[in-house]
Amino acid sequence: MKKNPLGLITSYPNKYAPELLFAIPRQDNRGSLGISTENLPFMGYDVWRAYEVSWLNSRGKPIAAIGEITIPCESPNMVESKSLKLYLNSMNQTRFTDMTTVEQLVTHDLSRLIDTKVNVRLIPVTSHKELEAVEPPGICIDDLDIDVTCYQPSPHFLKVDENRIISETLYSELFRSNCPVTFQPDWGTVVIKYRGGAIDHAGLLAYLVSFRSHEGFHEDCAEHIFRDLSAHCSMQSLQISINFLRRGGIEINPIRFSAAHQTNSRLSRLIRQ
Repeated sequence: MKKNPLGLITSYPNKYAPELLFAIPRQDNRGSLGISTENLPFMGYDVWRAYEVSWLNSRGKPIAAIGEITIPCESPNMVESKSLKLYLNSMNQTRFTDMTTVEQLVTHDLSRLIDTKVNVRLIPVTSHKELEAVEPPGICIDDLDIDVTCYQPSPHFLKVDENRIISETLYSELFRSNCPVTFQPDWGTVVIKYRGGAIDHAGLLAYLVSFRSHEGFHEDCAEHIFRDLSAHCSMQSLQISINFLRRGGIEINPIRFSAAHQTNSRLSRLIRQ
């Protein structure tokens, strides 16, 4: 982590530089949560959207696009966000024949970095339907009147009625955590879909708010919540996603789900993003 560009003063390159990419092993945080990489208790992926992707065409004219990168959660590594920003910006003054060439190059470089095949889509900024944002699904729990005194992850807030089995989707716009390197705040919308014993909504909101002073990467926060809900609530199926707001032109959206809740649906961009 001493070589991590996050939090360091760095210069922006003026030519394609894949060596700028920096990998972070997922096991570092999973080990502290008691999650085994060899036997993950969830499935899922991370959807990265980069809004500042640009390069030059063969005649030197700038081309602009939005990059959507999907990384499987079983990959041994994840990409560090500032290194991805620096890498993408290294293409700004580099000439490429067409968008497909850039797409294939980014796919190759990221797949090699994290040691797993990733999916990369470059979306022209004029493709408005591809970029449409939607409202969060389900019931918002943010209007509940609660007392909160703890701002580190506290699963003791979670309460469940095991005698009432239901299926529901809940969401909160009040989630905040902090970068473990720069300590900058990360804001996000948490969406929880589950079937099982009815979760007390006020207790769930207090639990989500308790992450407010927690230091953790985006992906780690989603896995932390999945672990706690699985351990403290009576779940038959569970899906947790966090749509984080962008920083540095990049947003990260992790989604984790149980085998019983397996889905191939695309994780949409939310209105707040």
